[in-house]
Amino acid sequence: MPEEPCQCPDCQRFYREHDRLIRESPTLRQQQELNWAALQSFRTLSGRVLEDLQKQHGSRQTAEAAAKSAAAGPPVPEESGDSLQQAIADLENINAHLFSIEALMERVFDVRVPEEIEHKFRELAGELAPDPLNVDRLRLNRLLHQTPDLPDRS
Repeated sequence: MPEEPCQCPDCQRFYREHDRLIRESPTLRQQQELNWAALQSFRTLSGRVLEDLQKQHGSRQTAEAAAKSAAAGPPVPEESGDSLQQAIADLENINAHLFSIEALMERVFDVRVPEEIEHKFRELAGELAPDPLNVDRLRLNRLLHQTPDLPDRS
C-alpha cells in the first residue's frame, strides 16, 4: 500500500513547486540550466550578504574599540555581537558548501544526451509532475520533515 503524502502547508507548497519545476523544465538540459542558475543565484546573494555583514561588523568593531579606549563607560552588550558573529560564521559555512556543490555539479552540467533521451525526459516529466505519490517526492518530503533546523516559512 503506498504511503499517503503529507498534507501540511510546507509539503503542499513543496509538491506544487516540485511539479512546476518538472513541467516547466522537462528535459535534462533544462534541469541542468535551472539547477546551475539556482546554485549561482544562491551563491551570489549569500556571498553579497556575507560581504556586507563583514564590512559593517568590521567597521563597527573598530568604532567600538575606539569608543572603549576613549571613555571607560559601560560595556556594549555582546549578545547582538555574538548573534552577528554566529550569523557570519553560518554564512561562511554556507558559501563554502555552495562552492563544493558547484565543483561537484560541474560534471553533471557537462553531460549531453541524444535527442531521443531528451524526449524520454519530456515523456516521463508529464507522468511525474501530477503524481502526488511519486516515490522521489515522498522521499524528499521525509527529508524535509527530518530537517531539524528548517526555517518557519509562515
